[in-house]
Amino acid sequence: MPKSPATTARSKRAGSQLTPDAIIEASLRIAARGSEDAFTVRRLGEELGADPTAIYRHFRDKDELLLSVADRTLGEVLDSIPEGLDWKGRIRALAAGSLEVALRYPVVGSTMASRTTRRPNEFRVVELIIGAVMEAGLQGAEAAVHYRMVGESLLAFVGQRAAHLLFDADIRAADESAWSREYRLVDAQAFPNITHLSTELAEVTDEQIFQVRVEALISAIEKRVETLRGA
Repeated sequence: MPKSPATTARSKRAGSQLTPDAIIEASLRIAARGSEDAFTVRRLGEELGADPTAIYRHFRDKDELLLSVADRTLGEVLDSIPEGLDWKGRIRALAAGSLEVALRYPVVGSTMASRTTRRPNEFRVVELIIGAVMEAGLQGAEAAVHYRMVGESLLAFVGQRAAHLLFDADIRAADESAWSREYRLVDAQAFPNITHLSTELAEVTDEQIFQVRVEALISAIEKRVETLRGA
């Protein structure tokens, strides 16, 4: 059915009042509800009460919008990091904030695990991590490679956790129960190591894994500094 002149006029007015910030905030609201269509112009048009094509007045395409939204989430991560922390504290706070924000906006967190925004807040995150590894005692190529180790390890883990939230609830439940069901039923002779740790494996939490991973990253930096100083 064609739109009435009044409806068309309202859509045009709404579209003309859109700003990049308003579109980004609408995308984040949709993403926070667990929707995977936070970056479709149709869904955004519904959220904003505007003609979907008005989105393209501010963003070249869906990918430009995605990168801008992702960079906004990095700003939320940075805002969660207290002042005055030492290098270890900054890495821990960055890790915790990254996970929290990725789980808040799972479609963004899962997508950005393999992307780069090339925008101001990402530059700030990179600056933070490089500053941390340099404060720890690494310089030059060593600082660069350990920055990449920290950044990409965190992206991988939080992206994995965020992606899991996008599956249907029954699929998530089946995956989460595997350690207490299927892995407890494996053949003990074929899989003696799994059988030996079946109880402990079922008790491991995502939080424990995350904490161990973050501390392992910090330990790797410390050990490399010690090795270089002893060389």
